[in-house]
Order: sequence, then C-alpha cells, then structure tokens
Amino acid sequence: MKRIGVLGSGEVGEALADGFLKHGYEVMRGTREPAKLAAWKGRAGAKGSVGTFADTARFGEAVVLAVKGTAAEAAVDLCGSALEGKIVIDTTNPIAEKPPVNGVLSFFTSLEDSLLERLQKRAPRASLVKAFSCVGNKLMVNPRLKGGPATMFVCGNDAAAKAEVKTILDQFGWEMEDLGQAEAARAIEPLCILWCIPGFLRNEWMHALKMVRL
Repeated sequence: MKRIGVLGSGEVGEALADGFLKHGYEVMRGTREPAKLAAWKGRAGAKGSVGTFADTARFGEAVVLAVKGTAAEAAVDLCGSALEGKIVIDTTNPIAEKPPVNGVLSFFTSLEDSLLERLQKRAPRASLVKAFSCVGNKLMVNPRLKGGPATMFVCGNDAAAKAEVKTILDQFGWEMEDLGQAEAARAIEPLCILWCIPGFLRNEWMHALKMVRL
C-alpha cells in the first residue's frame, strides 16, 4: 500500500498527510475547495496532490477520514461508490457544536451508538477502522513520549483491514490495541473527551494514552 487519500483540509489531515509523505507514500488530500490546499501542495512536492473527495477516494489504496465529526457523514456521501472495497481509517469524533463544560466535551452520539458505526452503515462496502481519534494532531506521527510508545486504540469489523492499519501504526511509532468490532468505537471515541480535559483545564496537550499490563 503506497497511495493514501486523506479527506479533510484541517490540521489532522495535514499532520497525517505529512506523516505519510515522510514515510514514502504518495498522498492526495481531498477537500471541497482545492485552492485552500495550494500551499500544502507546493510544500508536498511530487508525491503530494489535491482533489475532490471523490477524486481522493478513488486515488487511495486506503483512505483517511480526517474531517470534523459533524461533517463526517456528508464527506462519506461525497465519496460515493469510490470507497467501495477500500480501507477507511476513521479519525473522527462526534464532538457537538458547543463549548466544553469544566473541560468536558459534549458528543452528539450516545453510549449505544458511535460515529464509526454510523459511517460504516453509510459505506457498507468499505472497511472502516477507527484510529488516531484519541490523541492530538501534533502527536499523531512518531511522537517522542516519556515511557516509550503510547497506545492507539482501534476497532473495526474487518481483521485484514486492521492488520494493514497496524503496519501504518508501527511506522508512525504506536502500539496498537485492537478492541474488536465496530461497536467498540462507543468506548474508543469518548477517549477523546478524556484526552482533551488536561488541555482545556491546564493547557496541557502533549500527552497520550497507554495500555499497561502486568
């Protein structure tokens, strides 16, 4: 796998696109307004390109969904059939459009639902894998953390797709913890709330989560 499509023009999409370029992938970034990414395309060089959401979904051997949670379902719809048969790495969180309360974000999903599950229903022939949802963009690629590699919690219904994502996480310096099927996103997505609390309360953002065992 050497061609990656990254859907989204924000900081998460940029961090991951740059990480894939660093590790030798060809990267296309998808956006509704390609002109917004002209500066990135200039920096990215010959292996970086920009297109629409559907262009980017067609380009990638795997696709990264890196848009705001409130826009995620629409982004998947814009890709149409181009996501069929593709691995889709879902970085999104269902963060509601309201400010945090005492450092705690609100979600527009419940504990009986997750954004990953909603997206999988919208793209039933794609293999969605939740990843990169429990850490900030500055630490997504090869973070240098005290105590060694942190844990990236993932889930999804396709074991082969998760194995491909593990290869990427190994390159990006993470230990992968596979929590099973898509329903596990109901637990993984709220880790974003936990991760953000020190940031909102104390402006501490340079940390990650880690699974430890006896």
